[in-house]
Amino acid sequence: MMETDYRTRFARLRSGDRVRFVSPASTPDRDAVLARAASLEAWGLDVEYGPHAFVEHGWFAGTDDQRLADLDDALRDPEIRAVLATRGGRGSYRIADRLDFEAIRRDPKPLIGFSDITALHMAILRETGLGGVHGALYGDGAGALEPDNADILHQILFGNEAISYAARPEEPTFRLTTTGTASGPLIGGNLETLATTAGWALPDLRGAILLLEAVDCMPGLTDRMLTLLAKGGHLAGVAGIAVGQFTLKSPEKADQIDDLFRLLRRF
Repeated sequence: MMETDYRTRFARLRSGDRVRFVSPASTPDRDAVLARAASLEAWGLDVEYGPHAFVEHGWFAGTDDQRLADLDDALRDPEIRAVLATRGGRGSYRIADRLDFEAIRRDPKPLIGFSDITALHMAILRETGLGGVHGALYGDGAGALEPDNADILHQILFGNEAISYAARPEEPTFRLTTTGTASGPLIGGNLETLATTAGWALPDLRGAILLLEAVDCMPGLTDRMLTLLAKGGHLAGVAGIAVGQFTLKSPEKADQIDDLFRLLRRF
């Protein structure tokens, strides 16, 4: 494993660049992907799709070998300047340790995705020190990119200026906001997937701002995942924690999630 020197070093995109959608995890909704592709094309990007992007194989978009081949082909192709996961779901953790890391080192390009794609981001970061883009493909309900996230994604892919992220007061986890400052690389993603990578793909988090988010992660499961990471020593030396959305239908359970994070100091 490389020494800790995490950074984002991919070249910024330009109009006319080719990007490719692949499905390393679950099968996406085709219409939703096409709607998002239209948003990217409006930015001047040339969008294409991996051969198995819409294949159904049990819970996954193709076999492990098929999903891995699509992803590696995109990472190896010098004409592809960004790789976008169609969705998360389940399955990227099955192939994360088999990526062509040498191709990633040779030609860094952003991998954009969230949820289960966290396993790929962590494996790439651990093995190459290269960062990716988490959570930028959030939909607006009609399949297109949600406006705020689309703006941030455009800044990340095309711009060179510093980007600021502000907490949203309407989110239940906003109540966890504290005073003070911390600095470090922003590392993390989906809590359940992060816990899945512990011990084999999770990079060193010392000095990092740890990003955590989850969907339908009930309080009991949240406590289990946080305990696993803490007792495994993976939270030692973390400079701070950025708690994103923990989407739950019950406000009462959202309060319980907040309480669990306040108790992290017990470790």
